Amino acid sequence: MKKSILVAALMATSCLAIASVSVAQIERPKIADFKDIYYPPGTPIQTAPEIPFDPVDIHWFKFPKAAKYGENVDFGEVSAVTDDPQGNVYVLNRNNVEGNVYGGNATEVLEFDAKGNYVREIGHHAYGFAYGHGIRVHRGFLYVVDKGADMVTKFNLKTGKQEMVLGRRAEASSPYWLSNPGDRAKRAPEDGAFAEPTDIAWDSQENMYVSDGYVHARVAKFSPDGTYLGTWGTHGTGPGQFNTVHNIQIDKNDHVWVADRGNGRLQIFDTQGNFIKEIVIRVPTKSYQADLGHEEPPTGGADAAPAGIGLLARPGTPDALCYNEKEGVMFLGDIYPGRVYKIDLDGKVLGYFGHVGRAPGNSGPIHGLACGNANIIYTAEFVNNRVERFVIHPEKATMTGN
Repeated sequence: MKKSILVAALMATSCLAIASVSVAQIERPKIADFKDIYYPPGTPIQTAPEIPFDPVDIHWFKFPKAAKYGENVDFGEVSAVTDDPQGNVYVLNRNNVEGNVYGGNATEVLEFDAKGNYVREIGHHAYGFAYGHGIRVHRGFLYVVDKGADMVTKFNLKTGKQEMVLGRRAEASSPYWLSNPGDRAKRAPEDGAFAEPTDIAWDSQENMYVSDGYVHARVAKFSPDGTYLGTWGTHGTGPGQFNTVHNIQIDKNDHVWVADRGNGRLQIFDTQGNFIKEIVIRVPTKSYQADLGHEEPPTGGADAAPAGIGLLARPGTPDALCYNEKEGVMFLGDIYPGRVYKIDLDGKVLGYFGHVGRAPGNSGPIHGLACGNANIIYTAEFVNNRVERFVIHPEKATMTGN
């Protein structure tokens, strides 16, 4: 009996020792902070108030109890979100993947009413769907920009029917296995065609502008009836050059705002593609660091910055854009530290909210925004697999230390 007690005591002591060693070995990886070197020389530091918001209800979106996927319908990887004047919300979701990597389809468009109730799916298995990237509502129509299909599809919101397509998807019989998909980057842009497009916007004359995108580095312009009018932009870091053209919006002055994500900046043009100015957002961050794995600041210190490494995760780098026409303000979402910035048309930051995390009210890297009501903002969080609804109170914004 005594021997059994002694053995048990030794085992317990051993377990405690092992446990203490394991705890002592846990160490969070060290992450490089952002220094001046990560911003262009002379970039001013902007001070801006933090905008308060109501507690976020992650269950605001209500899915049907029974649908084609069974009982547990939910969001997958959410790419973009938009809303209409009636307050309905449209989510571009990547879910229910069917097919192989290069010929498959993961695009879903889900509509919810102004109270968060599920309404319908739009464009189920449309030929222009593969791996959706951008979604916008414009004058009673819904436009889906699909990075995987290289197409833009226009739907009538009343009927749900497809009314126009731009671009062309590779044929289902294309021999993907015979070539490297990376070869696409070497091809010259084709008139009226895309290579991984990302977003769409309209000027006052109803001309369409498509940001194109991941492979190409340009903006393509089309007439209201879909006639190809031309393009501007090349790969590079100078004015009118791009490195991942990720989002696009047009303000009341017919100025075309382009989220030049890989270069960490906004570029603004007129409707003929003439460069107007560059905007770099630089609002100091708090003392926290990212913890979602996608948006970590760059390592390598000053040596990495001149080569452009890390601009994707630089605070203020534009990933998502949304223009509120009524108030004449632009909302910008970044990947790190997962904030939404409210800015005027001169590029001044009027306020910001949000920070990275997984809990409700924290945002993951922000891939899309909806801002039809300037005080109700929806964030498309492709790492957190969700859409959050932020009811903000800019009238209560106060300056906080950074």
